Amino acid sequence: MSAAHAPRLVIIGLDCAEPSLVFERWRDDLPNLSRLMAHGCYGKLASCIPAITVPAWNCMMTGRDPGELGIYGFRNRIDRSYGKMAIANNEFVKFPRLWDILGEQGWKVAILGVPGTYPPQWVNGALVSCFLTPDTDADFTRPLGLKAAIAQRFNRYLFDVPNFRSTDKQRILNDIYTLGNQSFSLSLYLLEEYAPDLLMFVEMGVDRLHHALWKYMDARHPLHEPDSPLAGAIRDYYIHLDGCIGTLLARCGEETAVLVVSDHGGQPLMGGFCLNEWLQQQGYLHFTEPLSEPLLLDQAPVDWSRTKVWGAGGYYGRIFLNVQGREPQGTIPFSDYESERQQLVERLEGIRGPDARPLGVRAFKPQQIYQRVRGIAPDLIVYFQDLAWRSVGTVGTGKLYVQENDTGPDDANHAPHGLFIWHDPERPGDGQRVEGASLYDILPTLLKRYGIAAPNDLQGQVLQV
Repeated sequence: MSAAHAPRLVIIGLDCAEPSLVFERWRDDLPNLSRLMAHGCYGKLASCIPAITVPAWNCMMTGRDPGELGIYGFRNRIDRSYGKMAIANNEFVKFPRLWDILGEQGWKVAILGVPGTYPPQWVNGALVSCFLTPDTDADFTRPLGLKAAIAQRFNRYLFDVPNFRSTDKQRILNDIYTLGNQSFSLSLYLLEEYAPDLLMFVEMGVDRLHHALWKYMDARHPLHEPDSPLAGAIRDYYIHLDGCIGTLLARCGEETAVLVVSDHGGQPLMGGFCLNEWLQQQGYLHFTEPLSEPLLLDQAPVDWSRTKVWGAGGYYGRIFLNVQGREPQGTIPFSDYESERQQLVERLEGIRGPDARPLGVRAFKPQQIYQRVRGIAPDLIVYFQDLAWRSVGTVGTGKLYVQENDTGPDDANHAPHGLFIWHDPERPGDGQRVEGASLYDILPTLLKRYGIAAPNDLQGQVLQV
């Protein structure tokens, strides 16, 4: 690529990339990332709460928290009924993202696979939507003609790793490599065809790799298999991505600034806490008849006329109170709402683990952690041991602690800190490690760097990088 067409800024998103692996454990095996660190700056990046892909990338790109966005997870309540949920896609996002702001300033952009971009919107350049895209029959590009070009380049274009919670680990690993190679190959194509000022893409393979294969790598994992032939699979993929990054950056100009960033980190999954089972034991959740087998809550005979609280499973726990005049069969008087919620916080944070020691539960009230609360937020957002334990929504298990995930095999959970690496040829660094950075700082920092006025009321601050 000629210098005249080199991008001004490249953002390489590695979903779930874990800072301890990149900065310490494998740094010597990652020459391209290490070079960016040595001639720039880097650090941990505090994620949003909850620290999950949706809403984290939207928070990063808008500078708005989940409450302002009204996005609290992949699936969100869309009314006050008990089971109606919707996937938080692009239509949920009502604030301009980085590429919108830069596009208005005349930047040509190329955006690929950034979570929250399906269905695709118009951009000043090109956009290929994300892992929420149902399949290649859908319209997933802007301009529309880009879809045909992708079909010509790839026989089997992947938006995500199919069924990554499966026991077929080798198939998953093969698909992860296919997905990652496609991301970098298509990024190079977008550079050549669209000559963007901004290229941004998110590679989802790291996240899927962690969920599928962490137990083979980490002796801390309760199901660790040290002699598995897959023991080196995660390290090998990080090394592979580092090589892909080197190839991509070799096609950019010396003046191209580079940001490598992840939305959250990863850690071994220590087990699952059966949230609804606990709520039933505590007298908050009731059923019209005894349960004879484990069931998803949506399939269970919930007695809403007696239920005060119910929850949802996932990387974190979501708690909903059944409030009179708010939910169809509400049981908690509105005047008692806050006292009931606070009592529930205290009970949750007093939970002890299977070893009888405090589990380390934190229950967050949305009104206290967000600038605003839009949409229908959970009444409480619950972290079990800083996400080392996940929330299990299944009922009828008869136990509070389980080793396996109820939605399929899963080796890892998210960690509350992702990473960033920033290399700016106009302001070279000396390998400074930045402390205290947040994903909300990314947007204001980039806008400041390029002399563009930031929208009002952004969450973050300008990093001194």
